[in-house]
Amino acid sequence: MAEQHKNTDGGDSPLNRVREELLEYLGAVGRQAVGKATDKLTHLADPSKLVPGAGDGDGGEVAGIAARAAQGESPVKAAAKEKAKGAKDKIVDKAKEAVGAGGSSKPGDLKAINIIEHIDIGRPLRPVYNQFTQYWDFGSFMNGVSSAQRDEDDETKSTWKVRVWPSTRSYDATVLEQIPDKRIVWTSEGSKGTTKGAVSFHRLDENLTRITAVVEYYPSGFFEKTGNIWRAQGRRLRLDLKHFQRYVTLKAEEVEGWRGEIRDGEVVRSHEDVVRQEEEDEREDREGREPDEDERAEGEENEGEENEGEENEGEENEENEEDEDFDDEEEEEEDRDDEDEDDADEDAEDTEDEEEAEDDQR
Repeated sequence: MAEQHKNTDGGDSPLNRVREELLEYLGAVGRQAVGKATDKLTHLADPSKLVPGAGDGDGGEVAGIAARAAQGESPVKAAAKEKAKGAKDKIVDKAKEAVGAGGSSKPGDLKAINIIEHIDIGRPLRPVYNQFTQYWDFGSFMNGVSSAQRDEDDETKSTWKVRVWPSTRSYDATVLEQIPDKRIVWTSEGSKGTTKGAVSFHRLDENLTRITAVVEYYPSGFFEKTGNIWRAQGRRLRLDLKHFQRYVTLKAEEVEGWRGEIRDGEVVRSHEDVVRQEEEDEREDREGREPDEDERAEGEENEGEENEGEENEGEENEENEEDEDFDDEEEEEEDRDDEDEDDADEDAEDTEDEEEAEDDQR
């Protein structure tokens, strides 16, 4: 029993042998790395190359291993960390090249993403435009917008928070041009990109409106540039326009909106001025239509009177014709009566003449 226990705790067990061989292997690798580092250091004239990552290729790795070993780290751990660091740098470089941030690009040389989308909404032009100007409500029904807030002191400026994958980005937007019921042009700047865009509104029918959005996006963040690979920004804009279509179509009540006019980044007509002018124009149009309706009504009355006069004249003509016919009949009867009387007189005279002739013969 004692001998068996000794074999179990001794160094001849298979597990102990594997451990010893692994340690010997790691020690050999470490010694080899240190030897290479020592040889390399003898040829290096610039001490700054000892800084990890300062060299290129294997020389940089060896210098990093030597630097870590000089700081007291195990040669094996130093080699493993440098290998991992090199692999990470290669992956990052490949990702930058894929999104257009690597190679010979200069700082600030950003690649624009052009997005053009449109959607048709089954509502009149005015309520669609008014609802779009209520952009602080976008966060309640759009997935891409977290919140939006207008500047209380400057009606051309606003602050937006948008969702970019798991993160949230902040942008400061400025409206350059805004014409009621026609178009809105803006720019926005943030730490992860800039945007230039325009939205136009088109009346297709009385209850059909088209919105066209044109956006030029300059991403600068890692997630933003990575999203450019599969055009995530264009799909996000398209989806948010569909959410706006659903919201406006199903919403029964109309909002007043902001109907001010902006030119060159300045408010040239306030919301109240535009609304007042629109009410005056509508009143003038209504008053202009009323005289036309009165004239049309008078014309219809005159036409009715003329038709009635023509009908009366026709009836009078018919009566006159009937009277003339009746007079002609009376004259004809009188003529016939006169002729009958003349015939009777002639017959009487002939009878008298015959009687006188008979008397003479006798």
